[in-house]
Amino acid sequence: MEKKLKITLVKSPIGAIPKHRATVKAMGFKKLNSSVVLPDNAATRGQIQQICHLVKVEEA
Repeated sequence: MEKKLKITLVKSPIGAIPKHRATVKAMGFKKLNSSVVLPDNAATRGQIQQICHLVKVEEA
């Protein structure tokens, strides 16, 4: 079974640079404190690394 990551947006992207705001939107976040479950792969890890100051990550 493929591993999944539960990612929660814990800080607002309002003051973030546009590239980081776009990453938040691309990952599927709608509101603050919303969570998305994404596959644990290199692409997702790269997105998380880019916005690590805005999100909390745990295994799902």
